[in-house]
Amino acid sequence: MALASRTSSRSPRPAIDLTVVASTWLTPQLVRVTLGGTGFTQFEDRPETDKYVKLMFTDADSLIVTRTYTVRRVDHEAQTLDIDFVVHGDDGLAGPWAAAAEPGATLRLMGPGGGYAPNPEASWYLYLGDLSAVPAIAAALEALPTDAVGVAYIEVDSDDTALALEAPAGVEVHWVVNTDHAPEALADRVRGMPWREGMVDVFAHGERESMKALRRALFEDRGLDRGQVSLSGYWARGRTEDRFQAEKREPIGQIL
Repeated sequence: MALASRTSSRSPRPAIDLTVVASTWLTPQLVRVTLGGTGFTQFEDRPETDKYVKLMFTDADSLIVTRTYTVRRVDHEAQTLDIDFVVHGDDGLAGPWAAAAEPGATLRLMGPGGGYAPNPEASWYLYLGDLSAVPAIAAALEALPTDAVGVAYIEVDSDDTALALEAPAGVEVHWVVNTDHAPEALADRVRGMPWREGMVDVFAHGERESMKALRRALFEDRGLDRGQVSLSGYWARGRTEDRFQAEKREPIGQIL
């Protein structure tokens, strides 16, 4: 799933050409594309677990368009990086490209930029999102210390969309099946869950209306400070990526 535009403290980096090494279907809707090749030597990694790149595609009018995606994993020894794509049939540009990607295909990207990393001073961790946020959530879970405690609620359309994630023993991972796409599904979990003592570090990214509902649950109902929460809309149901990006500058698109 293409992500909302995000800002980085670093200056823009030049485009890099990478080659498809492999593609692996993780679920019926999620495919992982592994990229490598000689261009990998130009990729300057970042420490954040939520790091992202801008992928460059050509649309039906032969115009270059970009889509922002999370880097799921970087393997410096193998000189490859993984990007997970949500695929909804023929919708969009990136999903169909990833579904058909074969070894040897090329992809141009810019980045990476960096967003979130787990706060080592937190008492516990809370991760909230949908399938579009799984790459960032999974990377964060793998980066937590072995004694970390917390919970992750991840919204999916059906049981067959869930996948196994590595997490510390003290971090519970729950898959929330939301076939009706109710925007309050994750917010209801936040309101109803047992709330631990101590400072919580929250990562909440996903569909825009769901994130708006979580904003109310986290800030108004749970009384959290904004400094404790990384909250962002990655996409909007019923909107194309280009329309979603345009609406980010309008009242309808505001999350915070």
